[in-house]
Amino acid sequence: MAEVRAGPVPYIYVCTRMRVRKSKLLPREEYMRMLNMGLAEITRFVGESQYKKEVDELATSFGGIDLIEIALSWNLAKEYQNIQKITPGTLKDLTRAYLRRWDIQNVLTILRGKLHGEKKGRIKEVLIPAGELDRVFLDRLLEEPTPERVIEGLKGKSVYPLLSRAMEGGVKEDLLPRVENDLYKQFYADLITYATSGVKGGRQFLEYITLDIDITNIRTMFRFRAESPGEDISGVIIPGGTIPPPAINRLFQIKDRNEFIDSLVPYIRIRPLRELLETLREERSLREIEIDLIKVQLEEMETMAKLNPFSIHPILAYLEMKKYEIFNLRALARGKESGLTPERIRGYLVV
Repeated sequence: MAEVRAGPVPYIYVCTRMRVRKSKLLPREEYMRMLNMGLAEITRFVGESQYKKEVDELATSFGGIDLIEIALSWNLAKEYQNIQKITPGTLKDLTRAYLRRWDIQNVLTILRGKLHGEKKGRIKEVLIPAGELDRVFLDRLLEEPTPERVIEGLKGKSVYPLLSRAMEGGVKEDLLPRVENDLYKQFYADLITYATSGVKGGRQFLEYITLDIDITNIRTMFRFRAESPGEDISGVIIPGGTIPPPAINRLFQIKDRNEFIDSLVPYIRIRPLRELLETLREERSLREIEIDLIKVQLEEMETMAKLNPFSIHPILAYLEMKKYEIFNLRALARGKESGLTPERIRGYLVV
């Protein structure tokens, strides 16, 4: 497909295409219907939807849960690649910068797979080549015999300097969580630098980055409060949001839930997020909290897209909504495979 030139008309064109794509995402009613299906019925449903091409291509080699998992991964990667092809000018640059987050996920997946002795084919099945590292490059990394050689194969890529320094003494499993945190901190710092460099559309891009950092940090605080209340949280907090890292450290030390929320709310500019936090005074499961935070984030992105219909916002909103469609379909398939009740599965869906 030919790339679209930059300018007002192409911007209108590509943002209109995003709205059309968004209209084809599965509505809530379809997920509710699938809750009462078996795995075979869900596979058939997916194979008759926009995922038909991938399901048909893979059906001779895979079946059941594997067929759904791999077809969904392929579709997501192709969709993200196609969007980059039709996106013009600086919108393309902003989209590519945002999608580099998948490079981090893919590299860490390969490193963990190599450490655990996974077969190359099994690792490849879960990769999403949507960032700077395309499928051909990732295939080359998969051919490397050791995790250390994988890192050497990344020379010249944005993730290499940090990985090579952190893993200088060899790739070890216990180092990966810290390295993952540092890679995402670097990723967001790079996005903020780019957004504030004077690039066209940078202000709108920064609005989304700030939202994403805030939601991520709030999720982290709730997760650590539930799972590791005595741990130091400073190493996993991402700078650049509306809540400064020193304030997050102070907030995290507040043990009383109501006092914690009272102190957190004044930092929040988004009314739906403030309203959600007020509902979290009552005890809720961590999964419920995280899903509600994701839903607020998606709703706020939709609001941004409506306020700035010919900007980076409609593109980012669609990218995130598409990602969570894949998330939901995987949750349904895995839940059915594991024999979970419809009520349990419903609790994992972002709808």
